[in-house]
Amino acid sequence: MTLFDGIEARRVETPGLTVNVLERAGDDPATPPERTVVLIHGNVSSALFWQELMLDLPTDLRVIAIDLRGFGGTEHAPIDATRGVRDFSDDVRSTLEILGIPTAHLVGWSMGGGVIMQYALDHPVLSLTLQAPVSPYGFGGTRRDGSRLSDDDAGCGGGGANPDFVQRLIDHDTTADAPTSPRNVFRSGYVASGFETAHEDVWVESMLTTSTATGNYPGDAVPSENWPGFAAGDIGVLNTMTPAHFDVSGIVDLAGKPPILWIHGTLDAIVSDASFYDLNNLGKLGIVPGWPGDEIAPAQEMVSQTRDVLDRYAAAGGAVTEVSLEDAGHTPHLERPAEFRHALLEVIGYVGRRHDPAPPTEAIILRSSD
Repeated sequence: MTLFDGIEARRVETPGLTVNVLERAGDDPATPPERTVVLIHGNVSSALFWQELMLDLPTDLRVIAIDLRGFGGTEHAPIDATRGVRDFSDDVRSTLEILGIPTAHLVGWSMGGGVIMQYALDHPVLSLTLQAPVSPYGFGGTRRDGSRLSDDDAGCGGGGANPDFVQRLIDHDTTADAPTSPRNVFRSGYVASGFETAHEDVWVESMLTTSTATGNYPGDAVPSENWPGFAAGDIGVLNTMTPAHFDVSGIVDLAGKPPILWIHGTLDAIVSDASFYDLNNLGKLGIVPGWPGDEIAPAQEMVSQTRDVLDRYAAAGGAVTEVSLEDAGHTPHLERPAEFRHALLEVIGYVGRRHDPAPPTEAIILRSSD
């Protein structure tokens, strides 16, 4: 595990499993919840992805990044997908309880956005920062209003993973020899075209920590009479976000509504209204044969679904800030770190919000004697 200078790892023994946590050296365990930030990574990644942000945040905050089960240094326990992402969110809760953190500001990336929305449904939080989050209705197989396209969630879940990509995870492939290598998936899916980073090897290392054991990534599948011939199973990572198991749109009805920051890139290839990871969209593009058409298998409007739910959240009294970043992909915290950092510090109340429009400037003229 490649740790940057100033980042430390430790194992936390919870009642359910051993969880790996990244912390900053010197952070005060007595820091109050209102100055505590907890970072939750997404699918096929780990807490390693947060290290640059952790080091860039003010030193009087306490910043913690947690490896979800089956990722990073956390135990590879099987995932019961029929609970949605609750196995993940329950693990986060258990970890924070052991660390003596009753509540905090939660930041979730991609699948991690779904995890922290589920956490907020079950436990109090101070704020939610959703970076390129999975739709509140899950990944794949729904219409704009969140209704399911089929009773078995055909085309969703574990069967949708590319077998060659899974094999390359198993083989710990660090090359750029094929489009399905983790390195090329990072370049084509995680970031916008042309983005360069000195830490790509670390991000690939993080992806390769993904457990492919039974019950982890990607999960199982079952045959289906509906296109494309398979449906969601009940175990493993990808099945946690299928429509039958996952729906966190109930955040709209929370009595106490934490402020929400939604930050996403306009060039996101994964979470999009035309996602390159949505089989229905790939069918529409002619990449997957036999697509039955928009009436039966429309592409999931993921970003529009998130906006719809957050608009209802705001109408019900919640505070929502949307930051849409031009030319950024699925990882704004890597691609646009300054904007991400400022938006996060605003939503947690560490800095004041910018005036819009900006106030007029004044000229103050001082005499030399003054």
